[in-house]
Amino acid sequence: MAEIKTDLLVIGAGSGGLSVAAGASQMGADVTLLEGHKMGGDCLNYGCVPSKALLAAGHAAHAMGAGAAMGITPVAPEVDYAAAKDHVMQVIDQIAPVDSQERFEGFGVRVIREFGRFIAPRKVQAGEDIITARRIVIATGSSPLVPPIKGLQDVPFYTNETLFELREKPAHLIIIGGGPIGMEMAQAHVRLGCKVTVIEAMQALGKDDPELAAIALENLRAEGVEILEDAPAQEIVGQAGNIAVETPKGRVQGTHLLMAVGRKPNIDALDLNKGGIAHTGKGITVDESLRTSDRKVFAIGDVAGGMQFTHVAGYHAGLIIRQALFGLPAKEMTAHIPWATYTDPEIAQVGPTEEQARQIHGDKLEVARFEYAHNDRAIATRRTTGLIKVMVVKGRPVGASIVGHQAGELIATWSLAIVNKVKMSGISAMIAPYPTIAEVNKRAAGAYFSPKLFDNLRVKKVVRLVQRYLL
Repeated sequence: MAEIKTDLLVIGAGSGGLSVAAGASQMGADVTLLEGHKMGGDCLNYGCVPSKALLAAGHAAHAMGAGAAMGITPVAPEVDYAAAKDHVMQVIDQIAPVDSQERFEGFGVRVIREFGRFIAPRKVQAGEDIITARRIVIATGSSPLVPPIKGLQDVPFYTNETLFELREKPAHLIIIGGGPIGMEMAQAHVRLGCKVTVIEAMQALGKDDPELAAIALENLRAEGVEILEDAPAQEIVGQAGNIAVETPKGRVQGTHLLMAVGRKPNIDALDLNKGGIAHTGKGITVDESLRTSDRKVFAIGDVAGGMQFTHVAGYHAGLIIRQALFGLPAKEMTAHIPWATYTDPEIAQVGPTEEQARQIHGDKLEVARFEYAHNDRAIATRRTTGLIKVMVVKGRPVGASIVGHQAGELIATWSLAIVNKVKMSGISAMIAPYPTIAEVNKRAAGAYFSPKLFDNLRVKKVVRLVQRYLL
């Protein structure tokens, strides 16, 4: 048994943990990193990367039958589902070296491939090693939540951690959960030739702006995805290849089952009580600086109980570097954190939705809208399904909601504007190349100013006076 003393102990080699370890080590700290499973965590191996790779395969298949309006004869694609999964694994393999043990050891990080658990405050056991650290960062992420539905324990099912290992194309995939993971996988599979039914206890894409979610869901239904809303799964019966889910709206019969109802923090194996770390079922309790009840122990990413996105974990890592290495204050801000759902059309959000913003700001809120149908690039590429809404208070954007082509790319502009307190006039002054989808953002800002300029009698009087006396 080895006794290790280190400046910084990072528990978990997902996105947040790796960012902390790389930054701290390269800046001169003695860093120890624990990972008992796969380097790269959920995002690389089971989440963001494989899901977007499978969506890309589905997009390629869909494109073969979507060109009639442009003079391209539709052709039914021949889908090799196993080969599509090979593509997914190749994408993971190509990115994996960036997160590898060898790369981080090259940075000077001490990498121990064991799970860690607290045995005392700021003391952790990993395998046969006992590590004492000046500061600790818990970055253990989250795992799929499996709800206690009657009969589920007796039926084979997949989660995002096992779905990408499936090689046989499902004839009829049942997905329980209509959030981002469920809807993305629904569209990917229907485009790859599967029948798909989504069962949602409340509203599909319920965390998004309802107007925008309705646009995305309409397109999913048009492509053949059956979506049952307000239909909680009551009981599941069957066996491999023949599974039935009972709902208040009837029985759904399929061949494969995917559970996509949410995530739970990975805290059960940490023995947090021995480390004096306060926690709840939602995750580790942290303050606005991401400190736990032990001020020298931090928690970041999904395990901290907040927004569950890879880019949030990366953002948290920067806050930890500032505090743990330089002793400088840093507080988490969430107003500028965007997120996206990569269905087609995509949905993206930063800040409050229109409904949320009205509750916060009341009559002070103005909403600027612009439809993709008026964007020339969208017209040229037949991508006119889409809408942007910008929530504005006193001339500054406080939130933006986008549904449409490249929404996930467009939302970054509004995150930049919010965090830097850029006014709508600043967005309006931006020059976007013509013709691009990026003009959607500029035109939304223009839509904010149009009634103030074109429907304003005072402006018209001033213009007439200037024209009368201007030499």
